[in-house]
Amino acid sequence: MSNSRSSEDLPSQSSLSSITRIEWQTAVLALVIYGGFLGLTWFWQSLPLAVVIALGGWLIAWHGSLQHEVIHGHPTRNRSINDAIGWPPLSLWLPYAIYREGHLTHHRDEHLTDPIEDPESSYLTQAGWDRLGLVGRSLARWNSTLFGRLILGPLVMIVSFLAQEAALLLEGDRARSNFWIRHAIGVAAVLVWVIAVCGMPLWLYLFGFVYVGAALTRLRSYAEHRYADHHDERTAIVENSTLFGLLFLYNNLHVLHHQRPGVPWYRIPALYQRHKQTLVLINGGLIYDGYLDVARRYFFRPHDDLRHPLHRSSSSMISSEYL
Repeated sequence: MSNSRSSEDLPSQSSLSSITRIEWQTAVLALVIYGGFLGLTWFWQSLPLAVVIALGGWLIAWHGSLQHEVIHGHPTRNRSINDAIGWPPLSLWLPYAIYREGHLTHHRDEHLTDPIEDPESSYLTQAGWDRLGLVGRSLARWNSTLFGRLILGPLVMIVSFLAQEAALLLEGDRARSNFWIRHAIGVAAVLVWVIAVCGMPLWLYLFGFVYVGAALTRLRSYAEHRYADHHDERTAIVENSTLFGLLFLYNNLHVLHHQRPGVPWYRIPALYQRHKQTLVLINGGLIYDGYLDVARRYFFRPHDDLRHPLHRSSSSMISSEYL
């Protein structure tokens, strides 16, 4: 049975996306995340530092998962309301509007992993690889291990993203400028609350919330995709992840998300179990038994050759990996 035929065996997107006016599960989740953020930043001095960092990193990563959910049309039928829920820049570095634009481009599945067409690709063209130089290639190899992705990955992701955005702004991209002006207003509001009102040191927020949260997000994205000849086989499944499944809003069952991106997070586990055989057939058996299995395989070993197989003699630009 072909991948396309297997995909047809899944329920249609329209039947899975028939929702009430408000998905209360997601609305409540948003209240928990924003309420938790306000509570943690307000009471941080009453808590052990390790607890502040653990909860802060969790909340920022969870907020990123919520943003991903609203990008895909949840929890209401009104995009303006959804965007308002996802907009607050708790992570500081990634404007929601740019995330939305890039992530929806990423969902052109026929281009998955392509460093030119997929904004979330971790691969490089041969020309991009050559431009890194010896030191850059060593850092890139280190970043392709899970250990490196968790320790170094957030810095690589944030710095490379900001450098690319700075280049666009210097070229006079007005749409980008408008995105960043609105984002800067939100960042200022977050920092006034955190530093001026709650008295948290900037270093603690940048490390304990932003960096740790980015590292948790890098754990999710680390093994999500790898190149295969058929685009359906480029998307992985990470099973048996109760805690991280909740943190990632079940994006660990990633092939289901790419096959039916409009399915709300709370319906994914049951739908996956119901159609597991079909989904594993679709993705060619790219499946892991939890994130410990991912760590066992790749903690100190590269996940893949960073040079994309279809661009090893290309003169194309480096990919814009930021999620």
